[in-house]
Amino acid sequence: MVLPRGREIRDRVLASDPGLSRLRSAVSVTVSLGSVLGVEYLLARLTGAAPTGVLTGMMVGAIVAMMGSMALVQGGAWAKAKTAVFFPVAFGAGMVPGAAVSARPSLMLAGFVVVMFLAVFVRRFGPAFFFYGFMAWIGYFFASFLHATMATLPSMLLAIVVATAWVLLLSVTLLRTNATRTLGQVVHAFDARGRALTRACADLLANRDPRHEARLRKRVQARQARIAEAALMVEAWSAQPGALPEGLSAARLRRTMVEAHHLLDQLATAAYALLSSGSGLSVLAAEVADRLARGDDRGAAEVAYRFAGLAERAGGTTGGWWPARHFATAALDLVPVLARAPKPGPAGAEPVDDFEPAVGLAFGNLPGSAAAAGDVPARHTRWNPLSRLDFTTRQAVQGALAGALAILVGKELSDTRYYWAVLAAFIMFTGTATRTETFIKGFNRVLGTLLGLLASIGMAELTAGSTAAVLATICACMFFGFYLIRISYACMIFFLTIMLGQLYSALNEFSAGLLVLRLEETAAGAAVGLLVALVVTPLSTRDTVRQARDNLLGALGELLSAAATRLGRAPGESDFDALARTLDHRLYQLALVARPLTRPVLGGTTSPRLRHRLSLYAALATHGRALAVAMRSPAGTCARHPDGPVAACTALATAVEELSEGEPGAARPAAADPLARADVALFAYTPAAAGDRATDPVLRALTHVYHVLRDLTATGPPELRRAPSLPAPTVPRLYRQVRAGLPVTPDR
Repeated sequence: MVLPRGREIRDRVLASDPGLSRLRSAVSVTVSLGSVLGVEYLLARLTGAAPTGVLTGMMVGAIVAMMGSMALVQGGAWAKAKTAVFFPVAFGAGMVPGAAVSARPSLMLAGFVVVMFLAVFVRRFGPAFFFYGFMAWIGYFFASFLHATMATLPSMLLAIVVATAWVLLLSVTLLRTNATRTLGQVVHAFDARGRALTRACADLLANRDPRHEARLRKRVQARQARIAEAALMVEAWSAQPGALPEGLSAARLRRTMVEAHHLLDQLATAAYALLSSGSGLSVLAAEVADRLARGDDRGAAEVAYRFAGLAERAGGTTGGWWPARHFATAALDLVPVLARAPKPGPAGAEPVDDFEPAVGLAFGNLPGSAAAAGDVPARHTRWNPLSRLDFTTRQAVQGALAGALAILVGKELSDTRYYWAVLAAFIMFTGTATRTETFIKGFNRVLGTLLGLLASIGMAELTAGSTAAVLATICACMFFGFYLIRISYACMIFFLTIMLGQLYSALNEFSAGLLVLRLEETAAGAAVGLLVALVVTPLSTRDTVRQARDNLLGALGELLSAAATRLGRAPGESDFDALARTLDHRLYQLALVARPLTRPVLGGTTSPRLRHRLSLYAALATHGRALAVAMRSPAGTCARHPDGPVAACTALATAVEELSEGEPGAARPAAADPLARADVALFAYTPAAAGDRATDPVLRALTHVYHVLRDLTATGPPELRRAPSLPAPTVPRLYRQVRAGLPVTPDR
């Protein structure tokens, strides 16, 4: 069976853009911008505005369209109206003081710095204030640099009110986001990414060239991370009002997604083990994975049944029979789970009040790195009192100081265009958290400007003299810029630079010298922003990674403690699906803030040791999710003899707590004692044969968590790592019980 070409393309698009959020954002900005320009032109004609007034109204309306279309992504009509009603207020808050000081250059520049501080400071009051602050900053900029007066402000504010009303109308009608359809698209993206993972597993299992094995393994790991991202998107969208299809609860959807996620990871883990065994059974496993990738679930199930029977008959006589059995079981369990995934349908009831998503949405997407860095202290707290401020205030100080320095440097290059340097410096502290992220954003801005400058010269010649071609190019640049912004900031700046070149061409101000000046001002602003990020309240990327690591270990410790409570039949109930999703979210944050350290930047900052440790943290999340699934109905050895698993969970929870408190690379491995107690509880006290230990899902998950934690505490080469000090086999059982933290009971 081969997927139809149309479905294959659709699956690829949905997998690359869960919920079509990038496409929707790009279309919204393009439609809003194009239509607002026409509305503002008609308004200016109706009010008899002068040519400069027409241009000013269209420029202000374009800013409202771009920002409003991003701010009004989520929520119902009433929620969007409550957000949009303050757009004119925010613009007015910047325009009034800007007009008041426009005739006094020194006072105007000082006010510019104050407005930059306030524009960032107000972000603490909620997501909408991110846009309100930026609107106030833009309002001040327009009023002061266009030399607006109090007499001209009413016409500018009227243009803003009209643009706001138009964008709001579009957001609740033509550009309205259907939450139910979007949730269905995100679930479809999860399914498509899951089948892409099975395709990667099939390629890995079918590979016979050792030179390609490392690359194929990395592809499998990368696709596992993409599945986790899609799963978190499902989690976030399922909490949106009216998103759930009729007859489906958010908790049930979460359980289905956690189970599917667990089975896909189990499939990949079994593929690794099967490949390492060198067994010929990998050929049949590759066929199972290939059929799953092509959507032939029935055929995959038939081959998996045959595969499982072959593995059982081979038993211990054939290498790889055990991972083959796990692979076949995971494939057979996965088919019905994928079939239960919800499809887009009629909207159901509002989400239940007690459903708490592990992650929320930020303008239709998962939150960025700033959400993980909010509690991380800045460097130099001993001598710099500014470093003791909270994250938002520190960024406000950085933005204001960078803007002030950019004014001084930018004016040395141009007395009239220095605002390009100010904009570059200010934007560097938007959407970034650490100093490495700030550097990367500034570098991408300069690179995008340079490449866009070269393209602008050629595009200006192609569209010269054609207003329609200029407008079409501007709209196309807006679409591609906003579609690619979350993939590459440099691409967004590339298209933005082309768009500005087209605007200057339409205004008869285009010249290569002007674009070169923009490049120089942008580079100067980026350099200033980087200097401020390094010197003034710097936030270390490694400190942020360490905090995200501690959050991940804390989530794992909470899951282990809940498992101990459930196994010990103590009072209290825990939602293990929610704990598993929280663990996934913490891993996503860790990968997000560690990304700058795992990618070569101007010579390379990548560290093989860091990559290895990140893979271990990913394994912890995988095995923690497996434990959460197993704890739904613990049975087998753990049900018959709970004392050992309870003590193991408690010891492992203590181990992750100690591990989060220790400094990475310490001379003495952290958590040695609790890991020793966990070893005794799992292997010396829990009565389980080898086969029972491998088939009991709770014991298997706990054993994997134990081994990964052992690897994380290792500080030297593998051959020099010591095993935890354990009692000798001849030590009496009573001592083993005390050492493992188990209750001392008579022999049973």
